Amino acid sequence: MTAEHVISKPVVAAVAAHAARGVVGVSRLEPGLAGLVGSVARTARQRFKGLDPAPTEGVRVHVDVRVWLEVDVVTSADDQAAAVGRAVQRAVARAVTNATGLAVAEVAVSVLEIELS
Repeated sequence: MTAEHVISKPVVAAVAAHAARGVVGVSRLEPGLAGLVGSVARTARQRFKGLDPAPTEGVRVHVDVRVWLEVDVVTSADDQAAAVGRAVQRAVARAVTNATGLAVAEVAVSVLEIELS
């Protein structure tokens, strides 16, 4: 008998968010309007169950056979936005694969704002 593990989208999103926040040049993750609505609903469900939700704002996850992620970040003006975006792509893909064993098809990064120091 083999055990089957199911990894939920909020878990994948939390792993991705943690990895993205750790990238030099990322000031914060920023949920867009759709992400904000989804985050509020997810947080309410988890709090109703007595759980402390892991921060997932700014990350959207789509799963078919592989994982597709969208990450919305705010970067520092001290760093090149394109370089930060590429670093976020690498860090998120590596972290999700290492933590879950799931294959990452794509990490799309949107820089929503550049913060001046």
